[in-house]
Amino acid sequence: MDNLVNNYGWWLLALVLIAAEMLAPGYFLLWIGIAAGVMGLVTLVMPGLPALAQAVLFGVLAIAACLVYWRYIRPVAEQRNDQPLLNKRGAQLIGRRFVLAEAIVNGRGKVKVGDSEWLAEGPDLPVGSEVEVVAVEGVSLKVQTPH
Repeated sequence: MDNLVNNYGWWLLALVLIAAEMLAPGYFLLWIGIAAGVMGLVTLVMPGLPALAQAVLFGVLAIAACLVYWRYIRPVAEQRNDQPLLNKRGAQLIGRRFVLAEAIVNGRGKVKVGDSEWLAEGPDLPVGSEVEVVAVEGVSLKVQTPH
């Protein structure tokens, strides 16, 4: 009976982790869930495996699964994206020109981007000046006068 509890425990953990991955996608819990599923198979094949050995093996499998994802699978998935800047709003703005909504004073001001305003950093300029985004640092746009 211990064998069934151990197997079902690991498989239940695998299902919970994979379900949690569906609720908060990021591909991290998926690989730990796969490691838990593998542990369910391991405890089925090796029913007398001590709990400490199971925990250590699970840790090793989880780390290995995450490393395989980060090293081999993630780069391939990112290369297939036909819109690499889709969720990188700031990076989409580099090279574009905007009008200052608030004067840049002491290196800080605001630019109007669509229906929102972004913090702008660059040389002091008056309101209404046209600026070009040259870089993004966090939520701040690095701007300069267009050439």
